[in-house]
Amino acid sequence: MTFQLKPIRTEADCQAALKVAEAFFDAPAEPDADSEEGAAFDALVTLIEAYERKHYPIAPPDPIEAIKFCMEQRSLTIKDLAPMIGQPNRVYEVLARKRPLSLAMIRKLHRGLGIPTDVLIGMAA
Repeated sequence: MTFQLKPIRTEADCQAALKVAEAFFDAPAEPDADSEEGAAFDALVTLIEAYERKHYPIAPPDPIEAIKFCMEQRSLTIKDLAPMIGQPNRVYEVLARKRPLSLAMIRKLHRGLGIPTDVLIGMAA
């Protein structure tokens, strides 16, 4: 497949680039990464991602929603969060947004649940 690699500056440019990328995804197999076609495909995807990141930014997740999501995914209870946040009443206060996360809580939640600290810090600021 041949195409001209060029900057993506407009929505029309992005749609055209997506059409070209779609052809790669519809192919039986992606091009070999070491081939010229594979390098062009990687560059095209990078350009599309850069355009979308600039024009359609995704807000970071809410810290409390991230904690609740993690609890749901792992079937955790309030009691499971106690070692990271404190007594159950404190866990309820944090989840109800009546008490902010402290730096110690953020560190423990990060270590215990693997939630990125930058997500958790959004609440503390």
